[in-house]
Amino acid sequence: MTGTLYIVATPIGNLQDLTPRAAATFGAVDFIAAEDTRVTLKLLNHLGIKKPMVSYYEHNLKERGAQILARIAAGESCALCSDAGMPAVSDPGEVIVTDALAMGIPVVPVPAASAAVTALAVSGQPTGRFTFEGFLPVNRRSRLERLDELKDERRTMIFYEAPHKLRTTLDDLCAAFGPQRSITLCRELTKLHETITKTTIGQAVEWHAENAPRGEYVLVVAGAEPPAPEQVTLEQAADRALERCAAGEKLTAAARAVAAETGFSKSEIYKLCLSRQEEEEV
Repeated sequence: MTGTLYIVATPIGNLQDLTPRAAATFGAVDFIAAEDTRVTLKLLNHLGIKKPMVSYYEHNLKERGAQILARIAAGESCALCSDAGMPAVSDPGEVIVTDALAMGIPVVPVPAASAAVTALAVSGQPTGRFTFEGFLPVNRRSRLERLDELKDERRTMIFYEAPHKLRTTLDDLCAAFGPQRSITLCRELTKLHETITKTTIGQAVEWHAENAPRGEYVLVVAGAEPPAPEQVTLEQAADRALERCAAGEKLTAAARAVAAETGFSKSEIYKLCLSRQEEEEV
């Protein structure tokens, strides 16, 4: 009988955030696939649990993933975890989840904290619509191309960054989005030195030029402002409506359509158009 692959979230910093269900899952499975077995061992020692572990990380995905899935297909159950947060999100676990589903292996989430959603919730940025970008490409050309693609993005954007790359990333964000764009820097979330700073990208660049970044960062960047509505006079609105009439549209429909585009009322556009038409007939 096929076993189950459990996708188990671990604390992003504070061990007290580990859920009872996650602890129970670690205790119940046959083995654990961990991004770094040393990190997971500390967590298991904290829980008083002993389990066989295998490493599953970026550089052994193909070989180790096949071994893990073979064991699950043979009936064993496995808990997959990363060093922190929800596995398979900006994480090598994405590959084994895809492969497991393709093989018909049950995949069960055991959710908890995610750094991206945690940062978004406390960022003070709009949360209704957002895009998760994770880590930007290491290659400078590729990262600048990615930011250029995002310069008109109107949803809130979430990035991950390591301390030694933060200054360069802030410089690139400033060049792409401008110094006045709002940004929230979430550092060391749930840990002892947690800080959450809402500022502008330009101010963040200035601050970190004098203060060395420390700890892991989640950057929550406001989306681009929508384009300012076109300023149109009533006379120009009437011109548009008359152009539509010249193309065969009835005046009532033309006035209604132009009113929706410009903000003027249908009646005032209609009246001005009638006046124009009467003047042309004289």
